[in-house]
Amino acid sequence: MTLSERLLEYVQACFTAIWIESHEHDDALREIAQMCRDQDWRLATWDVDRGLQIPGGEQPADAGGNDPLAAIRSINALAGPDSSALLVLSNFHRFMQSAEIVQALASQITTGKQNRTFIIVLSPIVEIPTELEKQFVVLEHDLPGRDQLEELAHGIATEEGELPEGDALATVLDAAAGLTRYEAEGAFSLSLVRHSEINPEAIWELKSGMLKKSGLLSLHRGSEKFDDLGGLESLKGFCVRAMQQQGHQDPLRRPRGVMLLSPPGCGKSQFAKSLGNETGRPTLILDVGALMGSLVGSTEANIRKALQIIDAMAPCVCLIDEVEKALSGVASSGSTDSGVSARLFGTLLTWMNDRTSDVFLTCTCNDISKLPPEFSRAERFDGIFFVDLPGTRERRQIWNIYIDMFGLDPKQPKPVDADWTGAERVAKQPISASAAIRRTSRLPILFRRIAQRDSAPACRAGPGRASARLSTPAIATVAAWKTSCDVIWP
Repeated sequence: MTLSERLLEYVQACFTAIWIESHEHDDALREIAQMCRDQDWRLATWDVDRGLQIPGGEQPADAGGNDPLAAIRSINALAGPDSSALLVLSNFHRFMQSAEIVQALASQITTGKQNRTFIIVLSPIVEIPTELEKQFVVLEHDLPGRDQLEELAHGIATEEGELPEGDALATVLDAAAGLTRYEAEGAFSLSLVRHSEINPEAIWELKSGMLKKSGLLSLHRGSEKFDDLGGLESLKGFCVRAMQQQGHQDPLRRPRGVMLLSPPGCGKSQFAKSLGNETGRPTLILDVGALMGSLVGSTEANIRKALQIIDAMAPCVCLIDEVEKALSGVASSGSTDSGVSARLFGTLLTWMNDRTSDVFLTCTCNDISKLPPEFSRAERFDGIFFVDLPGTRERRQIWNIYIDMFGLDPKQPKPVDADWTGAERVAKQPISASAAIRRTSRLPILFRRIAQRDSAPACRAGPGRASARLSTPAIATVAAWKTSCDVIWP
């Protein structure tokens, strides 16, 4: 239902105090004005800058300019025996700390039941004083849907060839999901200026900056693809097949997401980031630590706001990295942070279970034993995968990918790497490439070896060079792990 349709029902039911949560006041006012014209109702608007305005009518003698008290009292002058009168107060939450304003509103709300006068507050946030909580009803002005975004795009891209068609248009509308009408118009216009057509790249760039303003989410803009990730063929196929159900009319048939378990460095995070690019979906990164606020109630408000943004940007991929660390304080939350972490966790669980939006949730975890059991129960995820160390075929793929990436000699001998993670193979390539620049005759390979000795390890820089001994603190640390790093010259 549109805002005007819901508002019409509440006015006909004689709810005389209505709070509309909206970031687009002009669009909301247009809908309200059209509704009043259709119903032959009288409408007045007030804001602190322009004062009282009556579209198509004369201003009452007691309008009071920009005085909010006078504006509230003036609504009675618009009342008629056979009609309703609506007073729309823009950004009026700024005046709700005044005792006089609160009392005037309470009196007018009661009077409105008799003469059918209605107070409507337009505000981007809901801040209703305790005295008026039971008298106000709250409506939300929804963000534009795909049909409205397409209508906006047609209104801006008026020349032939400026607006794509078919799947390309669907990609543009997916990119614009979650934007207000004002933001969407700006994004479409910026794309026309840059590319002479509406292009999703410009929209994502603008959208990334908008997410940074909230400070709760970040938009991953990398170029990772599945081709850059060796192995994991079963996981890749499962997720691609699952995400083909995104956009299904039945929310129960939409994919939920996956949780990836593995030792560090096996490609969990890289897979999650490349999944969005591979399927043409944006990847949002939710940093649970960024949700923590210093004021009472701010953390709970932040998680609700972040989840609303994620739902608004669907279809998308949402990544929660190192989730067991992000939720590590849940078990002891009652004694450490007054239950803040537990309430945040509860809100997240409810959203994971009840959401109907097209959000594919990907969580990565190194130690599932540190996660609360309710987080990984059935129906939270479509699958829970353990990403093991790469096998022989996967190791060959990883070496080939990064040897090509860093321009190394593919014929050089490779070390014994049976127990290496993918990250350990990647870490060797930049060092090998830089060493190859210094010595083109022989190419070094840096590898990690478990040392079964307590002696101080040394890092040899090459043949004929002095060994570099570690400092005393470093010796103690490395000896504790029994690990040494050597440069082997084949």
